[in-house]
Amino acid sequence: MTKRAPILIAGPTASGKSTLALALAERLGGTIINADAMQVYRELRVLTARPGETDTQRVPHRLYGHVPGAEAYSAARFAAEAGAAIAEAQQAGRVPIVVGGTGLYFMALTEGLSPIPPVPDDIRSHWRSRAAEIGPAALHAELAARDPVMAARLRPTDPQRLVRALEVLDATGVSLAEWQAKPGEPVVHVEEGRAFVVSRDRDDLFARCDARFDAMLAEGALEEVQALLQLGLSRDLPVMRALGVAPLAAEIAGATTPAAAAEAAKAETRRYAKRQITWLKRNMMSWKWINAQQMKSLAAEFGDYDNMCS
Repeated sequence: MTKRAPILIAGPTASGKSTLALALAERLGGTIINADAMQVYRELRVLTARPGETDTQRVPHRLYGHVPGAEAYSAARFAAEAGAAIAEAQQAGRVPIVVGGTGLYFMALTEGLSPIPPVPDDIRSHWRSRAAEIGPAALHAELAARDPVMAARLRPTDPQRLVRALEVLDATGVSLAEWQAKPGEPVVHVEEGRAFVVSRDRDDLFARCDARFDAMLAEGALEEVQALLQLGLSRDLPVMRALGVAPLAAEIAGATTPAAAAEAAKAETRRYAKRQITWLKRNMMSWKWINAQQMKSLAAEFGDYDNMCS
């Protein structure tokens, strides 16, 4: 059986990329593989717009909701798991369709990751405790004193990446910037398959973001966040930084009104979509960009898919 080349579909949140992936998977006999950093988390089905049971019964889905929020999922783990899911789909004669909005995951998949040695648990624990003790701004200052090159790349409000830079520096004696400059091994070569970026007019995209959040509220997003908070997880974990968690948590605590929380979450989502667009334009201009109208006719283009990708 001929190995079926992967399709990669990136795009900002609420652009319709998951709908496109589902249509292609049904037409081609595909397996959908998640490349969204938040849709991996078990506790946030509604708030991350994870595919529901109706969709997952139509075609196989992989890497959705399989990680507990107490864990910090990584690009390295994604690359390994996505590679295995792609191979599994190909062995079954299915088309692997990787879809999501996390640019770093696509970079890990198509360019590989730097060969950074594992960090010992004691060093990892030390820097997590240090971050909780002094806060991200002081952590950034500490990194700047020891590794100004890496500090210049990171925001003082990003404790997860600051901790990563410091723990790698302690564990290896080498700046994370130097490790990142070393080439990695790609899991997927873009030229072997098809790579798309789903794009929309900005006003249309923002309207879709707002409408989707209203739908999330109707589906139980507030109750989902309440259940998440009851787990008592560290605020530094990625799942706690998912879009909408902080505004809805403020509403639950009585610190804001439902209307203000909803507007804050919508504004947060629009800002995130804008950053995604900027990143995609900077890093994926060589991919084929398609708009909403082109999405409707794209499936027909894959009538002779295996020959197109051979």
